[in-house]
Amino acid sequence: MDPLAPLVPNQIMTNIEELEKQLGVVFRDKSLLQRALTHRSYLNEHPGFPFEDNERLEFLGDAVLDFVTGEYLYHRFPEQQEGSLTSLRSVLVRRTTLADFARRWDLGRHLMMGHGEAETGGRNRSATLCAAFEAVIGALYLDQGIDSVQQAIEPLIIPQITLTLKERLDKDPKSSLQEISQGRLHKTPRYRTVAESGPDHAKEFTVEATIGGDVYGSGKGYSKQEAAQEAARAALERFEDLAVQVDEDGVLANSDEE
Repeated sequence: MDPLAPLVPNQIMTNIEELEKQLGVVFRDKSLLQRALTHRSYLNEHPGFPFEDNERLEFLGDAVLDFVTGEYLYHRFPEQQEGSLTSLRSVLVRRTTLADFARRWDLGRHLMMGHGEAETGGRNRSATLCAAFEAVIGALYLDQGIDSVQQAIEPLIIPQITLTLKERLDKDPKSSLQEISQGRLHKTPRYRTVAESGPDHAKEFTVEATIGGDVYGSGKGYSKQEAAQEAARAALERFEDLAVQVDEDGVLANSDEE
C-alpha cells in the first residue's frame, strides 16, 4: 500500500496517478509529486493538510531547467556563441513557454488549489502553471535524477527550438530589431550613414543602428540598405549578448529574473 494514501483524499491520489501516466514516470516518493501539485492557496483553505506547498520545489526546478536546457543547447549547437545560446535558452525557460509546457501536461487540472483561486482562473494562469511546471521538474529531479528530467523535457523543448529558429529566419534583421527594440525598450531604431568609401561604381557604405541615441550596431555594404541590414544584424547580436527578456507585464528584466 502506498504510504501516502492514508494522508490525502482519494481524488488527490488519482491526480498523482493520472499525471504519472501523462509523464510516463512512476515516482518512487509520491509525496514529492504531491507537493509539486500543491498551490499555496490550498493550504490556506486546508490548514491541517500534512504537506507543504510547491514553492521550494519551484525554486529547485528553476535551477534544474536552466542547467538541462543549457547543456542541451551546448551540445546541439556546438558552433553557436555564448550570447546566442543564452538568448535561445531564455526563450525556453521564460514564463510563457513553461506555462505552455505545463498546459501540454495538463498540470492545471491536477493542481491542488483553493476554491477561490480556482474560481478566478488560477488553473490557467501562466504564472501559476509556470511555477507548477518548475515544481514538477524539481520533484522529478529529486526522485529520479537528471537523466529523467532530460527525457521528460526534450520532447517539449525540441519543437520549441525549431519554432523559435524558424521565426527568426522568417524576419529580416531590420524588422526583428524594430520588434525587439519597441517591445523591450519602447524605442524605434534609427539608421544613419556615417561613412562612404571607394569609387562611384563600387562605393561601400557604413551605417550605424542607433536606439535612443546609442549605437547598437554598425554594418557595411555596397548599398545603404545592405549596410543597414548588417547594422541591424550586429545590433541583434548585442541584444543576445545582453540576454534581456520582457516578462508578461512588459517589464524589462534580465532573463534569469523572469
